[in-house]
Amino acid sequence: MLIGEVARRSGVSARMLRHYESLGLVRPSGRTGSGYREYSGADIRRILHVESLRSLGLSLREIGRALDDPGFTPSALVGDLIRQTRARIAAQTELLTRLRRIDAADPADWEDALQVVALLHALGSRSADARQRAALSSADEVPVPVEALVEAVLNEPDTNVAGALRWSLARSAGGAEELLAQALDSPVAAVRERAARALAELPDEGAAGRLHEALGHPDAVVRGHAALSLATRGATGAVPVLIDMVVAGRRDTDAADALGALAADRTTADRITAAVTARITEPTTPAAARGRLTQALADVPGQAASRALAELARDEDRAVSLTAAYLLRLRGGTG
Repeated sequence: MLIGEVARRSGVSARMLRHYESLGLVRPSGRTGSGYREYSGADIRRILHVESLRSLGLSLREIGRALDDPGFTPSALVGDLIRQTRARIAAQTELLTRLRRIDAADPADWEDALQVVALLHALGSRSADARQRAALSSADEVPVPVEALVEAVLNEPDTNVAGALRWSLARSAGGAEELLAQALDSPVAAVRERAARALAELPDEGAAGRLHEALGHPDAVVRGHAALSLATRGATGAVPVLIDMVVAGRRDTDAADALGALAADRTTADRITAAVTARITEPTTPAAARGRLTQALADVPGQAASRALAELARDEDRAVSLTAAYLLRLRGGTG
């Protein structure tokens, strides 16, 4: 079969076939009387083998070795190809992510596009100062894409930089709550906490809805951030989680303050008092937790809280009774 027919049937150009011949990969077995290359069936099968190995990512030199070295074993080479392919995929995925973020910023011109690239690069810097400057950048005309800010927030170990990133995220155009809510299900506890803190600082109603859902999250840290944030928004649904925090001694002072802030009307104050005293009287509540719960009644107004403290002033646990008596004196003995 002449080279033109081989090229037509195999899909390999005549120019590439000549290149294979020059490298010694595929040599035509014969020549016609006029000197034209003539390929045998075995030659054509070798061409197909070369193309198959090229499709796996092997170089022409590696292909020659694979086809001609009887002692060649593919396992090591295939392992290298897997690693190289993964590295290429990771690099291309990173490039695609960067391009999508630049597109999301909707730059007006190349100057804007380059500014976004610079900000994205700074957010990934090894320097905490550089990351913080990028987070605080007042690039209002070309804002950092929300997706990039969320990723930075979720991976930032430095406290100061993390605070700057959350501030910047709270000022963003929106759309962060969905990404942060997804991160609450991360298998990494630190990522869940960062997501919860960032979500708690978002001011929009969408974030409030996600925080209400987070009150039932299996991670107590996530529940705590959600409850404290919702308390500042006047959401009484956070009360049970706040009481759990006091019992557990986890940010219990913040939780007690939040309970006091929520007890702005008599109905809510009485409800909080009832819930707190119910936990105090539970047989399984540890002594230290009973003391913290008693202290949590300090800023809860109303006669119900005063009556509860009067009762607790006679408690068998001396620490509880002394705390309750002291709080009663501060209240003037009345509600």
